[in-house]
Amino acid sequence: MPTRHRDALGAALTITKHPHGCLMVFPRGAWEQFRDRIAALPMQAQWWKRIFLGNAMDVEMDGTGRVLVSPELRAGAGISKDVVLLGMGAHFELWDAQVYAAQEAEAMKAEMPDVFKDFSF
Repeated sequence: MPTRHRDALGAALTITKHPHGCLMVFPRGAWEQFRDRIAALPMQAQWWKRIFLGNAMDVEMDGTGRVLVSPELRAGAGISKDVVLLGMGAHFELWDAQVYAAQEAEAMKAEMPDVFKDFSF
């Protein structure tokens, strides 16, 4: 974990799958809020509850900022070697570097979603 993020994250983290093919990394407090929101969803969202909650793993960051990501989660996100860590507000996304680069390139070619039509940069 990059040094600049360690204090904000704390040592206790939760990692789970994201539907876009990456992993979500939460500080424990943010995970508990997310977990409660997901758990409260109706039965029609049961498979998504399984994906988010059933794949969640609690981990601890060691003194040098390393986090052990389980083989199951790495395989689920296609993480093989190099990774990209993106800050997403209350959590981080962990991507296989090649997968992220390919998906970002595709997104950059597409038109921006309508929600950005009135957004000022």
